[in-house]
Amino acid sequence: MQSILSLAKPAIKEGRDFVSVLRVSLRALLSSPQFVLFGGKAGRLDDFSLANRLSYFLWKSMPDEELFALADEGRLSDPTVLARQVDRMLDDEKSNRFVRDFLGQWLRLNKVNATTPDAKLYPEYDELLGDAIPKESEYFFGALIKENLSVSNLIDSGFTFVNSRLATHYGIPGVAGQHFRRIELPDDSPRGGVLTQAAILKTTANGTVTSPVIRGNFVLTNFLGTPPAPPPPSVGSIEPDTQGKTTIREILAAHRNIPACNKCHREIDPPGFALESFDPIGGFRTNYRTNAKKTYGDGPAVDASGMTADGKAFSGIEEFKRHLLEKKEQVARNFMSQLIVYSTGGDIQFADREELQAIFERTREDDFLLRDIIHEVVHSNMFRHK
Repeated sequence: MQSILSLAKPAIKEGRDFVSVLRVSLRALLSSPQFVLFGGKAGRLDDFSLANRLSYFLWKSMPDEELFALADEGRLSDPTVLARQVDRMLDDEKSNRFVRDFLGQWLRLNKVNATTPDAKLYPEYDELLGDAIPKESEYFFGALIKENLSVSNLIDSGFTFVNSRLATHYGIPGVAGQHFRRIELPDDSPRGGVLTQAAILKTTANGTVTSPVIRGNFVLTNFLGTPPAPPPPSVGSIEPDTQGKTTIREILAAHRNIPACNKCHREIDPPGFALESFDPIGGFRTNYRTNAKKTYGDGPAVDASGMTADGKAFSGIEEFKRHLLEKKEQVARNFMSQLIVYSTGGDIQFADREELQAIFERTREDDFLLRDIIHEVVHSNMFRHK
């Protein structure tokens, strides 16, 4: 602190005004490593460092008085005490910050408003809908944690959260008011799970058209944690949707006929095709929209069928999700990995794989419950070591 204050002395001698003098010290303080980064020694975290990591993980803020008191008493590192604190923090509304920021990093929902939908093609998109779209995902993920539900709900679920504006967008009747509430999805609804939520569908589109390649890559990379290899340098980009006389399926089929492209497109295209039933703002569609003079018109019919890389056919999103449920363990493993990276700020190293596998095995017994996974991560050596 003395070194920070000493920086102001030359400014005082120069006769500068008080605000200018104060700026010198504040600038040095706010840009110092001690302010920007957590301190502490390498190795196992002491109780105060553990309180910091836990609080910034679940609350995105400094520890409260209870955490500091437990750290001061040397009790926070006790597994029973630590577990109670995790539950207390997850039950506090401040954990909504974790939900929002984690979804933003993991599922790229911090980019949900990066594009503005074409007003002529999607005139139904308005400010109320734009505000509602990301909240569904936040409420849904928050409920999975609060109720300690299985990771399989991320793939498919019988419920979601909507307000009247989002319910209208989804074609769900009987929802009044702008407050969000939990609803059971109709049996014939194409919704269920995060991939069919408008926030994901809007984030993976450009506001005008959709691309099976972009959405397929998102499913593989962000949802399953199995990113495809980068394309060969000689491969050019493709024009998505139905521009021109050639359909996106015909273009992608041509890519699959190229040996250098076949392996990646065989994996990327199927999940992208399954999500073609949803437009760039997350609405369900049976036809693509085409530009007209004043508004949009119906274009070619949507074909959401395909064949997974391991040879399983699907006619649309419902059948594809049933195939995806068979990969629940891969989704769970990726979720754990994303949680560890988010909570520690570091990548998973080769030496961490054994402990990650141990978390996987312990939580598999109860079908990968989300709150239990968070507890396992907090109690892991990966979280409790610097």
